[in-house]
Amino acid sequence: MTRDQLAAELTRIAKLQLSDITRAVKNGEKSIALNEVTDLARRLHLLSDAIAGRPAGVAPAGAQAPTPAAHP
Repeated sequence: MTRDQLAAELTRIAKLQLSDITRAVKNGEKSIALNEVTDLARRLHLLSDAIAGRPAGVAPAGAQAPTPAAHP
């Protein structure tokens, strides 16, 4: 993955999740906003794993595996 591809993927993930988080906060849906933050973290971990060449779902030594969150 090139630097430009990585930047584009990070931008795509961030825009999508931040839009969902913002909407949930504006609607007063705290639990949905927290789930969206958790989902953002999960997506970033998956991207990190893919770049590092680790199999999906395998956390690096000493790291806590992300908790899965439902995404509507």
